[in-house]
Amino acid sequence: MATEPADTSHARRVAIASAIGTIIEFYEFSIYATAAALVFSRTFFPSLGGLQGTVVAFATFGVAFVVRPLGAVVFGHLGDRKGRKNTLVWSLLLMGVATIGIGLLPSAATIGVAAPVLLVALRIVQGLALGGEWAGASLMTTESSPAGKRAKYGIGPQLGPAIGFILSSVTFLVVTATLSPEQFVAWGWRVPFLASAVLIVIGFVIRVRLHESPVFASDATVIEKSTRLPMSELFSRQLRVLLLASGGSIALFALFYVVVAFLPTYGTQTLGFSQSAVLLVSIGGAIVGGVTVVISAVLSDRLGRKRVLLPANVLCLIAALLFFPVISAGHIAWYVTGVFVLQAAVGAAYGPLAAFLPELFATRYRYTGAGLAYNIATVLGASLTPIVAAVLISSYGAWAVTIYLVALCLVTLACLAASRETARTGLVTDSATQSDAAVPAP
Repeated sequence: MATEPADTSHARRVAIASAIGTIIEFYEFSIYATAAALVFSRTFFPSLGGLQGTVVAFATFGVAFVVRPLGAVVFGHLGDRKGRKNTLVWSLLLMGVATIGIGLLPSAATIGVAAPVLLVALRIVQGLALGGEWAGASLMTTESSPAGKRAKYGIGPQLGPAIGFILSSVTFLVVTATLSPEQFVAWGWRVPFLASAVLIVIGFVIRVRLHESPVFASDATVIEKSTRLPMSELFSRQLRVLLLASGGSIALFALFYVVVAFLPTYGTQTLGFSQSAVLLVSIGGAIVGGVTVVISAVLSDRLGRKRVLLPANVLCLIAALLFFPVISAGHIAWYVTGVFVLQAAVGAAYGPLAAFLPELFATRYRYTGAGLAYNIATVLGASLTPIVAAVLISSYGAWAVTIYLVALCLVTLACLAASRETARTGLVTDSATQSDAAVPAP
């Protein structure tokens, strides 16, 4: 069994570094979601127009989710075999190159069909990079934190989506406020993508200064000799755990990306709110979600992961039932209420995951296991949800989307109920001892 770290100052440095890197990557991922909702149907798919153009734009958004499990496998293999730190540096650089590439990509009016083809290719690169990001950042904090405080120090990576989304929304808000609609469609949407170059340099400098995870470093020799294919060992020893972990995160991703990717279009085109109002509400909702991330993470260290995750996902179920009836009431106040309540529930369900998912798997394939569980959940919960929501709204109305989201919440609750508690377990190397039975912390 690996010796768990007790250096809280080092744990804080790792948590801050992981948070900054994750914020940058989710900023870059979120600006794509916002651009897909606001402008990509006109820039890259002008011949389709209307609903078809929006659906195809969302499909390019979903492509990255489909390849994220592949990114989890590739980066997970490298992270489990060669270490966490360098793998995180490469995931950041790969995301940065793809994001700047999108910002420089000519429109369909300039290069024709090559534009959407290149857009999809760059989106795939983004997905591969993000597939390796979250697990690496979470493992660095989890494996550098004292036992009993892993979720507290893991708050950093969990704030990445909220803060990254806030930064991307603020950037778009400033751009849309200072440019005419024609200028925004012509070139203004590119500014947030190109501005990410500054963030990439900052993140790179921070990450190259990190030390390797102490848990991995202490077991590196054993891992190098015994684990040639982490994914194969994961499947042979903890497949059931992987499936339950994946299913236990589906609902929160579906609900989060309804707000991030689908709601900007629904709020402006269907409900008739201004683009600025929708972005401001989204920013406020992300702040609310960030607060509940912190609260739920800290509580999970004290009460246990499942005692926080199960009630949080019940809240997600209730929020899913009420969301569309509330925001469709026609007044901006109801729209704000629906978004804030949904984001609060999502944040509560998301907070403990940086500790919960890594705790489920042995060190020798922890990067692969946590990364796959997280990214399979995003494929099942997030990649199709904006597309399905757009189609269901058009064909049947908002009630059909509600049923879809409620079904995902029920799947998540069932998987969490069947999972084991991990808050009081140690981080072990020997996969033979890391099963459904809890392993007491040293």
